[in-house]
Amino acid sequence: MATDIKDTAHAVEAAAVMKLLPARPRLLALGEPTHGEDTLLDLRNELFRQLVEQEGYGTIAIESDCMMGLVVDDYVTSGTGTLDEVMEGGFSHGWGASAANRELVRWIRAYNDGRPASERLRFAGFDGPLEITGAASPRQALTALHGYLAARVDADLLPCTAETLARLLGTDDRWTNPAAMMDPAQSVGQSAEARELRLLADDLAALLDAQTPHLITATSRDDWDRARLYGRTATGLLRYHYWMADTSPARMTRLVSVRDQMMAHNLLALADRGPALVHAHNGHLQRNKSTMRMGGLPLEWWSAGAIVSAHLGEEYGFLATALGTIRHQGVDTPPPDTVEGLLYALPDDRYVVDTPRLTTALGDTLPAPRVSPWFGYSPLDPAHLAGNDGIVFVKDVSQS
Repeated sequence: MATDIKDTAHAVEAAAVMKLLPARPRLLALGEPTHGEDTLLDLRNELFRQLVEQEGYGTIAIESDCMMGLVVDDYVTSGTGTLDEVMEGGFSHGWGASAANRELVRWIRAYNDGRPASERLRFAGFDGPLEITGAASPRQALTALHGYLAARVDADLLPCTAETLARLLGTDDRWTNPAAMMDPAQSVGQSAEARELRLLADDLAALLDAQTPHLITATSRDDWDRARLYGRTATGLLRYHYWMADTSPARMTRLVSVRDQMMAHNLLALADRGPALVHAHNGHLQRNKSTMRMGGLPLEWWSAGAIVSAHLGEEYGFLATALGTIRHQGVDTPPPDTVEGLLYALPDDRYVVDTPRLTTALGDTLPAPRVSPWFGYSPLDPAHLAGNDGIVFVKDVSQS
């Protein structure tokens, strides 16, 4: 069996990855089983460079705030701001402190320098403005959408004024109160003001859609695309806040579902722009349902990747990343009867595995699930192997 498994492994190169896929995907998703490890991000960066130079990919999208990502995109496409400012203000979840993310931004900016706009690489965050402790105020997205429309369409068509939005929004700390994550009564998401804002956000997004021919001509497709992002973010955030105020047993399932739905809508919009590499946790990109336990309750929902795959079919490709050790987090050599253990026995440090051939080599024997001693690492689920187009395996993750 070892020989058969060895035959499924290839160098992690764009050409080898493309051979695993039935078609050139508009979205090629590369998952990771843990966050914050530059070893994995360095591999992502190198694969993106190869996809750009050999396969014509033009965008990279990562699991970071979609609104903050606009700061990075402005920098890499037009040089707005400085690299230090962009790393500080262009990433959520603390990703801006990563040396590998800094190198990615620096490389994209250098690549774009002197190139015409049509040939420049783009950067996107595709997560909502959400953190574990709560959600952002919808103010930024909602007022940006209103401002874009107010400058370009008849005032009589607008559902409200900027002053009305400001009154209904109130202060931002009403929306960002961290106590609301654990106590629905602390959330303003189902207040009379929030309910009215949801209707207004929907009307503004509908007006944007109805005025598409005029707006693209009056501004540009990029400006219109950005306004659509404002609309998706405003409506998504208001929906998220609504369910933060919910007291039913389905509350947490609703919240994680809304987050992945926001991610999926952002990814589908990026797919319209051209081929992109997407990088996030395996759980957000997999085709299978995602599961977790939160507050002692089991949660199950469709991930962003599952939603996008249902829309795009073969134009969505998914590579799950698996790894052997993260010794600085207490994750040691995997047991030999797990998928990770079988792959760890191969000689190379990193490679991409042909999943269909691997499942053939395994035969009817399903490997044992690996149990992680550290909550921050999610091993592969052997039952999900068929949902992956390939597996990127990294033998040892060194401390960043």
